[in-house]
Amino acid sequence: MSLETLWFVVIAALWTGYFVLEGFDFGVGMSLPFLGRGQDADDSEKRKRVLLNTIGPFWDGNEVWLITAAGAMFAAFPAWYGTLFSGFYLAFFAILIALILRNMGFEYRHKRTSPRWRRGWDICIVAGSLLPPLLLGIGLTNMVVGVPITQNANGDFLFTGTLLTLLNPLALLGGLVFVGLSLAHGMHFIALKTAGEIRQGARRLATRFGVVATVFALVLLLWFDITTGTAASWVTTVLAVIGLVGALAANAIGREGWAFIGSTLTWVMTLSTYFLALFPNLMTSSTAERFSLTVHNAASTHLTLQIMSWTALVFVPITLLYSAWNYWVFRRRLAVEHIPAAHDPLAAEEQVPA
Repeated sequence: MSLETLWFVVIAALWTGYFVLEGFDFGVGMSLPFLGRGQDADDSEKRKRVLLNTIGPFWDGNEVWLITAAGAMFAAFPAWYGTLFSGFYLAFFAILIALILRNMGFEYRHKRTSPRWRRGWDICIVAGSLLPPLLLGIGLTNMVVGVPITQNANGDFLFTGTLLTLLNPLALLGGLVFVGLSLAHGMHFIALKTAGEIRQGARRLATRFGVVATVFALVLLLWFDITTGTAASWVTTVLAVIGLVGALAANAIGREGWAFIGSTLTWVMTLSTYFLALFPNLMTSSTAERFSLTVHNAASTHLTLQIMSWTALVFVPITLLYSAWNYWVFRRRLAVEHIPAAHDPLAAEEQVPA
C-alpha cells in the first residue's frame, strides 16, 4: 500500500471516528425538545441537565477528531483541503458558528437560573447539534457524487459552483441520513447512560428515528453502489443496514449496549461505503473526470507523508488509550434523582454584603 493510499485510509478512519463519537453528541443535543419535557418547569430542567450530563465529560474530546481529520487532510492532501474548504466555505463557516454556539450553550446555560437565559442556550444547543451533521452530510455526499471543478493555468484545482450547487436533492438526502443516524445513535447512548423515564423515552424515540434513518440510508447507499460502487462498498452497505436493524431489535428488548454497538457499526459501515465509493478520488469533478482530485495528483511529498506516518504511529495509540479510559471512568448511569437543585452563581454574589 502506498503512503498516499494509507493516508486516505487514515483520514477516512478519522472522519468515521468523529461521526461515531460526535454523532451521539449531536443526537443528545437534538433530544432536548423531546426528552427534556417534564411534569413541570423544575422537572424539565432536571431532565435536560441529565441529558447534557451524559455527554459532559466527552463532547469536547470528541470534537478533537474533527480538528485532526481536517489537519490530516491539510498535511497529506493540500490540494484536497484547499479546494474543499474554499469551495464549501459558506457551509463550513456555518458549521463553525453552529459548533461555537453549541459549545457556548454547554458552558453558559447553567450560569443563570433565568428560564429565558436557559431557553436561549437550549436553542443554541439544539440548532448547533442539528446543523453540523446536516451540512457535513451534504458536503461528504457532494464529494462522492461530484461537484463542478476545473483547473487554472497554474494547475490549481478550482471549485466553480455556488452554495446552491451543493444543495441538490441527493446531497440533501445525505444530510438527512447523517441527521437521522445521529438521532438514532444519540437515543441509544441516552438509553445506555440513563435510568427511569428518560431511558424509556429514549428507547421509544430510538425506534422511530432508527426506522426513518434505515430507509434514508438504504436509498442513499444503494445509489452510491449502483453508480460508483465496488464489491467492497456493497458489502459495507449490507453491514450498515444489518447494524441498524440489529440496533432496533436490541433496543426493542432493552439491550441498550448492543443497540449502541449496532448503531456504531452502522456509522462505521456508512462512512466506509462513502470512502470506498469515492476512492481513488478525493473530490469527484462533475465537469470532467480529468479534473477530479485523486490520491495521486493532490498528495503532499513522500517525505511529508513519511513524517506524518511516524508521528501518527506514536500519538494515535496514546489518544485512543486516554479516550477509552475517559469513557470507562464515566460509565455509570444517570437519573433525575442524581441532579441537585439549581444554583445561580450571580444571584449568590449579589447577596454577599459589601
